[in-house]
Amino acid sequence: MKLSQFRFKLPDDRLALDPPHKEFKNEDGTVEKVYRRDECRLMVLHRKSQTIDMFAKDGEGNVTDQPLLFRDIINYFDEDDVLVLNDTKVFPARLFGTKEKTDAKIEVFLLRELNKELRLWDVLVEPARKIRIGNKLFFEDDGPMVAEVIDNTTSRGRTLRFLYDCPHDEFKRELFALGSAPLPRYIINRREVTPDDMEHFQTIYAANEGAVTAPASGLHFSRELMKRLEIRGVNFAKITVHCGLGAFDTIEVEDLTKHKMSSEQMIVGTEACQVVNKARQNSRRICAVGVSTMRACETAVGTDGMLKEFDGWTNRFIFPPYDFGLANSLIANFYQSESTMLMATAAFGGYDLVMEAYEQALSNGYMFGCYGDAMLILDD
Repeated sequence: MKLSQFRFKLPDDRLALDPPHKEFKNEDGTVEKVYRRDECRLMVLHRKSQTIDMFAKDGEGNVTDQPLLFRDIINYFDEDDVLVLNDTKVFPARLFGTKEKTDAKIEVFLLRELNKELRLWDVLVEPARKIRIGNKLFFEDDGPMVAEVIDNTTSRGRTLRFLYDCPHDEFKRELFALGSAPLPRYIINRREVTPDDMEHFQTIYAANEGAVTAPASGLHFSRELMKRLEIRGVNFAKITVHCGLGAFDTIEVEDLTKHKMSSEQMIVGTEACQVVNKARQNSRRICAVGVSTMRACETAVGTDGMLKEFDGWTNRFIFPPYDFGLANSLIANFYQSESTMLMATAAFGGYDLVMEAYEQALSNGYMFGCYGDAMLILDD
C-alpha cells in the first residue's frame, strides 16, 4: 500500500491534550478537574460483519443515544478470555539544560542508558545545530548534574556522559528528578507539562522501566475496570515492550515496503506464554492491548500459532495486507494521519472498515491521540 492512502485531515482541536476528565467549579471560582481514565468514548468494529458500534444498548438490546464508553468494554469479554498488556514503565525522559559558556537552553530527550558504570546515555538534543562533541551541558544552576557530549549518532542524536560521581541508584534518582513526562510534541506545543502528567502518562499496571512514550491504548484502563474484568474471569498476560519514538518517525517514502522501523526492546516471559497459549488452545478471545503489544505478539508467535518466550528487539512494521498469527481482537487509539499505528490498525481491522471508522470518528466528535478515544476491533 501507499503512504497517501493513510492521509486524512485532522483539525488541531481534535487532538486530546488531557486524559478524559470532568470539570467542577469550586465556591471560590477555581476549576477542579477530576480524571477518569475509562470514560473516553469507545468505537467497536466487527471484522466479519463489517459493522461499527458507537452507541450503548439498553437492557432489551435496543440501541440508545448514549455513546459507548471505554468501561463498556467489559461487555465484550467473557471468562477465560485474555487481554495481553504491555507493562513497560515510562520514565521522565525530557530534560532541559544550558550549554557551557553560551547559556543557550537545550532540550535533552533521554532515549536509553548505554553503560551504567560510565553513565553513558543515548539522547536527542534540540536545537541540535548548537551541540557538538566536547560541549558540556549543565542541568541545574548550582547542582552537580553535568553532561559531556562524546559522540554524534544521528542528526539530532548524541551520546552523553554524565559527570556525576555517586552510586548508580542515586544518580538515576537525581537525573529523573530533573526530568518531566515525555508527552508528544503536539501536546507540549500547546500546553505546559505538569507533575501530574507523569501519573496520567502511565498505565496503572506499569512495572518495568524503560519506555520514553506510553503504550497509549493501555492508558484507558482504570483500577476499577481491571478489577471488574478480573471478577468476570478475564485473564491478563503481561509482556514488556519498551516503547520508543520509532512509531512516530515520519515516513518519507510513498512505497511502504521501503520504510524501516526503529527497533524496540521486548520481553515475553514464560507466564505470559502459558496464559495466552491456554486461551489459544481453548479458542478464547485473545486481545492485544495496543499496537506495541500487537507488534510484539507478531514477533514472538511461532508457526504453530503459539506465543514463544522472547528477549530481544523488534522492528516489525505492520501494514495492509498482513496475516496475523496470534491475537483475534485489538484495542487501539485513534491515531494521526500517515502514522505507523494507523497502518497497523488498518492491517488488523481491514483497510476499508478502519478508514470508514475514522470518517465516522471525525464526523462524530471523537478525540485523537494518546489521551483521546479508543477503538476495539473484534473478529465477529
